[in-house]
Amino acid sequence: MRKLGLALGFAVAALVTACGGGGGSPGDTHEAYSITLRADKKQLPINIQHYPAGIGAYAPYTTTLYVEAREGSRPIQGGEEIFACNIVQGFESGALYYLDGDEDHEDDDGNPLAYRSVVLGSNAGAATFHFHASNKAGTARVMCSVTNPRDNQVSSAAVDIVVGASTGMPASVNAIAQQPGYLGSQFNPNSIRNNVGIQAFVMDDANQPIPNPAGGAPNLQVRIVPTAASEGARIMAGSQPYINLLHISTNGGVGLLSLSSGPNKGVILLEFMTDRYDNNVSNGIQDPVVQLMAVPVVDAVAQTPLTIADAELSATNGVPYAYALQAEGGVPPYTWTALGGLPSGLTLNPSGVISGTPKAPAGDYTVAVQVTDATGKPVTANLTLTLGGAMPLDPLAIVGCTGAINEPCKLPEAEKDEPYTYILSTSGGDSAQVPAWTFTLPGPTNGLTFADTGIIHGTPTACGVHTFVASVKQGTLTVTRQMSIEVVGTTCP
Repeated sequence: MRKLGLALGFAVAALVTACGGGGGSPGDTHEAYSITLRADKKQLPINIQHYPAGIGAYAPYTTTLYVEAREGSRPIQGGEEIFACNIVQGFESGALYYLDGDEDHEDDDGNPLAYRSVVLGSNAGAATFHFHASNKAGTARVMCSVTNPRDNQVSSAAVDIVVGASTGMPASVNAIAQQPGYLGSQFNPNSIRNNVGIQAFVMDDANQPIPNPAGGAPNLQVRIVPTAASEGARIMAGSQPYINLLHISTNGGVGLLSLSSGPNKGVILLEFMTDRYDNNVSNGIQDPVVQLMAVPVVDAVAQTPLTIADAELSATNGVPYAYALQAEGGVPPYTWTALGGLPSGLTLNPSGVISGTPKAPAGDYTVAVQVTDATGKPVTANLTLTLGGAMPLDPLAIVGCTGAINEPCKLPEAEKDEPYTYILSTSGGDSAQVPAWTFTLPGPTNGLTFADTGIIHGTPTACGVHTFVASVKQGTLTVTRQMSIEVVGTTCP
């Protein structure tokens, strides 16, 4: 059972001297603090199956939150325990997670801990954390606070995350194979059937069937992921021939297909994907919702004891990963459980698929797993998973750009004929790399100068909204956003 940790509900920031990476430092200025908070997704599906928290397409019940603070126009200084964030209402609908691979934020089995409150450090005036939905619908309000060490004034910002709202857009896929839930290999000597029907249920955030797609467009993609047992395996839906990739249009939220095995025993891994963006997979998948399903393929039933096949598991930090574990013997189908040891970001589903995007220190992990066959007999084993690559960096972002990607970032107003200075800065990415800024100015500069260090300064000479595009490159990462500065004054209309 996953423990519920409880961090400090409020942090009092002490004076710090370290400078935040990726941008300017406020130095000895004495301006008021301001704070913003945003979430990647403000609507999450209800998590009735208690899927664990994670990052990426395999984690539809988790969203990333970004908190940023500035002193005047500059990011606040860096340091530890700068931000205090907590759930102030609707805590039954979800919990907060660090998901940073830190052992202090995981239980004894390496599972990430759930919190009602978290305390975060500041890098260039910003930090990230995560919210994960529970099995209770509702609206959770997450609030973050920062304390100005000069006058102890507290600034706060909040964001609402709706869990289980009926949106009519895909939020989860759940596939079920008809009884007996497994296949015989194509030429097995025991006359075990080698074809099985599969139902895929596409549900919205309230766990209700999504409406039929407009114009009968296909809204579910099913693919056979290459494995040893997938050679010669085929899927079919309606009049579509047996192939390795199908596009299906659901009816009442249900997609129907059949799976036939090839000559090899083992595990056939199926990937089910729908598009939350427009409930249509024929025009490209922009916001994928994914489920992986493993179907055992056997030559015989109950002729040998149940065992777990040896596996060489190897994953890379920050790279989506999927692997189907294999059981042999006993009576299929099999149900799998992770007993501990998986790196942060990876989970094991009941069909035996380890998936997710790992984010943990590189090295060898001893993963304890248990498989139970149809008779209820359990068998456990320890597998070794080798995790390579450096821990992934937080996404590169421009501090202060908290709106939608297609909306201009509104910088502080400027006074006509008065000196103006604003310093752009970044959060996430590699703070050891110096950010380089470039600007696209479709119109006159209006008396402003734009430097590659991110400093905007000058004396604006005309009223109105000045719009431009800013790009920042930090190491191998680049972010581009449209921005605007409104010039106001007593002589402006």
